[in-house]
Parts: sequence; structure tokens; C-alpha cells
Amino acid sequence: MKHLSDELLIESYYKANELKLSPDFVSLIKAEIYRRGLSHKIKYTS
Repeated sequence: MKHLSDELLIESYYKANELKLSPDFVSLIKAEIYRRGLSHKIKYTS
């Protein structure tokens, strides 16, 4: 995931949620978003 641009990472997060992909996968994306300090760019959806 380190090779994804910030924008693509955020888009991937939303798409993974939309497609109801594995919660573990969504958590990996979310962890990378937090690692990059981008958490302010996502809306929190459980």
C-alpha cells in the first residue's frame, strides 16, 4: 500500500466499504490512512 497515492488510498477505503469487503482488509487500509496522517480526510462509517 505504500505505493498508492494518498488520493487512491482514500478512494480504496471508500470502495472497500461500499463493496462490503473483509473488515480485516478495510482495517489494513484504515491503518495506512492513519499512518500517513490522512484520517481527517475520511468520514467515519462503522
